[in-house]
Amino acid sequence: MIELKNVSFEYGSSEGAAGGIGEAVSNGSLSNINLQINEGEFILLTGGSGCGKTTILRLINGLIPNFFEGSLEGSVTVDGFDVSHAELYDTAKSVSTVFQNPRSQFFNVDTTSELAFACENQGMEESEILRRIDKTVSELHLEPLMNRSLFDLSGGQKQKIACASVAVTGNKIILLDEPSANLDLKTIDELASLLKKWKAEGKTIIVAEHRISYLWDLADRTVVLKDGQIVQELSRTQMDKISEEELHALGLRSARQTQTKKRFSIQNDNNSLTLKNFKYKYRNGYLALNIPYLEIPRGKITAITGNNGDGKTTLLNCLCGLGHRSKGTLIYNGKTYKASQRQKLIYFVMQDVNHQLFTESVLDEVLISQAEENEEEARRILATLDLEAFADRHPQSLSGGQKQRVAVASAIASGRDIMLFDEPTSGLDYTHMLQIGEILHSLKDQGKTVIVVTHDRELIKECCDCEICLHDFNQINPAEGEINA
Repeated sequence: MIELKNVSFEYGSSEGAAGGIGEAVSNGSLSNINLQINEGEFILLTGGSGCGKTTILRLINGLIPNFFEGSLEGSVTVDGFDVSHAELYDTAKSVSTVFQNPRSQFFNVDTTSELAFACENQGMEESEILRRIDKTVSELHLEPLMNRSLFDLSGGQKQKIACASVAVTGNKIILLDEPSANLDLKTIDELASLLKKWKAEGKTIIVAEHRISYLWDLADRTVVLKDGQIVQELSRTQMDKISEEELHALGLRSARQTQTKKRFSIQNDNNSLTLKNFKYKYRNGYLALNIPYLEIPRGKITAITGNNGDGKTTLLNCLCGLGHRSKGTLIYNGKTYKASQRQKLIYFVMQDVNHQLFTESVLDEVLISQAEENEEEARRILATLDLEAFADRHPQSLSGGQKQRVAVASAIASGRDIMLFDEPTSGLDYTHMLQIGEILHSLKDQGKTVIVVTHDRELIKECCDCEICLHDFNQINPAEGEINA
């Protein structure tokens, strides 16, 4: 059904400025790829950041060469036709894609219209579109997200809508690029159930992922890439036999769910980070935070966990002074900090790092974060994150995982006392996840207070001292934004 024959691809020099769809890549080029995927087969594509996973998906859905320019050799055949010579709107009739950054594939401002969009483009009758939307909403339990502004959704909720916009099309080939990157454990289980359903319906599914545990029992075959080449293909039988040590040797994450939970208890420490009567309400009146009291240990690495939409990212925004409608008291080391004062105390690495990459080079990103520019120190920080070779590259020309590491490098360079990280391992492979863990340990060793919003159980196991489930402290009903009795 799908065949890549002797395919090599090198991105053009203007690739980094393409923007819009998906994540720009720097070293996602391919060399002599031969891959055949049968109808109804479930393929897991995995490997290190920038190894070429996203590039393969772009070849199959026609974004290469129709959107992303470069030098293409070989042939890509999908359902009997050469994708490189087909119009994108024709390929879209059989191939649907969930991008790594769901925000980049939305065309509407509200969720219901977004689900209808692809069906409307195919000229379906209104009654059929409504039937498909109702069916998809029911299957994915999306009722609380309907008729909502896409701008008010969390990263995980946007990912749900992106998956739903693919489900309504009914296409027989489905591509997903890091679909679990921003999802909580409950939603990952729901995604796995959806993929299982699609597989039972005979759809051809290709998932590019680093977090492979939820897919391991679903996939018929695993294709491992490194530096643009296929280095190993694992059959179902081989997947059942391979050990965790062998997976890690390939640079892959665990194939089994990590269940470690680290307990949290109130410290009653005057030097801790303390929140009192901390509240935040959106313009539409939706109450996102209502935390009567919360202590976060000083000089430790604390994981903030919870379901999508529980207010984790909102909490980080308010902590660092970005939540202009937040109320409440923040005390650190016995001193109360106003919102404007927090910005000099706290550094925030956002979930979507595209919002905080401003300069023309990776090196400059680090330099502007320093109190006093020190190029030697900036380059040393980049070297610890495997980014030294990209010092002169434009940040927007990097892969999603590489951008994430640039933002982390800027945080380190800032030297601030409190470091906030929102899903810092989103889109990262096993090696770089461990690297982020080491960096967080290093910050802790320097006396920093580190707060990490994450769904990544492997990261929590690796480096976090304690875990705070926000749902236990945030006294609201997330579905309605009402204070609990």
